[in-house]
This record gives sequence, C-alpha cells and structure tokens, in this order.
Amino acid sequence: NASPTSSNTAFAMKPDSPPLPTLLVDNSNTRTKFMLARGSQLLDGQRVLPTAQLAPAAVHELLRGWCYGRAALCSVVPQAVPALVEGIGMQPFMLGAQAPMPLELDYPAPETIGAARLANALAAAARCPLPCVAVDFGTATTFDVVVAGEGCPRFIGGAIAPGLAAMGSYLGRHTALLPALEPQSARRAIGRSTREAIEAGCFLGYCGLVRGILRALAAELGRQPHVIATGGDAALLAAELPEIVEADALLTLRGLALAAQRAQGV
Repeated sequence: NASPTSSNTAFAMKPDSPPLPTLLVDNSNTRTKFMLARGSQLLDGQRVLPTAQLAPAAVHELLRGWCYGRAALCSVVPQAVPALVEGIGMQPFMLGAQAPMPLELDYPAPETIGAARLANALAAAARCPLPCVAVDFGTATTFDVVVAGEGCPRFIGGAIAPGLAAMGSYLGRHTALLPALEPQSARRAIGRSTREAIEAGCFLGYCGLVRGILRALAAELGRQPHVIATGGDAALLAAELPEIVEADALLTLRGLALAAQRAQGV
C-alpha cells in the first residue's frame, strides 16, 4: 500500500523512466472526484468522497495505492482546499483565471469565474464544434458559452441556475405537508398522487427552465450551439432534452487535465 509519491520523488526518478501521472481533483459542492491522467489522457478509475466528509486522513486513505508526480485541483469550495492539499501531500496546480490555458476569457471580471466553469469550457472547446454550451447539472446548474476566436476559442459568459435537487428539497423545507424528493424523471404530467404531482412539477418544470435558457442563449448567439452536459444529473436531463447533443460525466476532469498539461508543459 504505497502512499502518494511526492513531486520531489518523481523528479528523482531515472531520466528514461516515464513521468508519473498527474492527480486530478474536482472539488464540487456535493462530491469530490479524484482521477489520474497522463497529459490530457484520463486513466481508468475514479475515486469519490462526499465533500462534507473531506479531511486530510480521509483523502490520504482514499488515494492509497496511487502514485503521482503532480497534482491539479479544480475547487469551488475554498474552505475544503487546505484539507485536500494536506491529504494529497503536495501543493497542486490550482485552476483559475490566471492559469495559462488555450482559452481567451472575454469576460469583464475573469477572476470571478468559478474553476469548474473554466474546466468545463476548456474541455467543451477542445471537443465540440463552436459555438458550444457546456451545461453542468450539479448543486447549481451552470451554462458556459464558448465561441470561436482569433487564435483560440473565447469564453464569453453564460447563466447560473439552482440545481435540479433544489426543486425537490425546497418544498420539503418550506411546506408543512409536502415531502422532499430526490430528482427523477416524471412518469406523467398529471400526477395521480402527491408524490407524482411533485415529480411532474419539479422535473418537467426544470426541463422547461433548461430549455428556456438554451433557447435564449441560441437567440443571442444567432445560431443553435452544440450543447454538452455534465454533472450528477446530466444523464437524467439529457435523456429528456433533445437540445442536449451529448453528455460526458468526466468533462470537468478533462478540462482540468488540459489546463494542468498546459501549465506544466507536459
């Protein structure tokens, strides 16, 4: 059971040895995902911790048996970063607006763009025809728009909405008799029970919200963008919405790998 290899150990390897992989960490509000990559290529296997349970010992234990020479972190939970850094065992590359990346940030205050939005935009720009929209269905749902630019794609902004789970939990928190429900597709619009009625209102209403935002984005772009989805509810929404062309559960990690590769020059 080897512990994570430090960057100093990695650089002390024989000159003809292949470089150790990079550890990728996608720290979101609900779950934190860990994966290894060589350059921009993700390696098989993903490990996950609930973000609420992050602690240095838990991270170190989760990574037991993985050897890596570098680490890259995409975080939208600043208070979790110290525990992650200690558990990883080295100072990671931190994705942010100041990092070198093959993406122009055409945005008034680029330092306010969340790291996950940057990662999603990077990955979408690398694999999708432009213009494209990366939709991340997580605790919040983000819509990030990338268009063609001179020399490299341009991130121009987007929209942020509450996540699908907020629809089901809101009623449980703010009404006396209605239960909180986990997101799932609605079997019918005319609910035959309280549960079915909530499912219909939450899921079909949320689909309408997503459609409306995508329609407005297309109108401002003057053409229909290529829409790629990621996040915990991506498969559920993509199955219902033909506007979503493809879904990729690893989109954020792919973008982080691209950013780390550019920053590290490997």
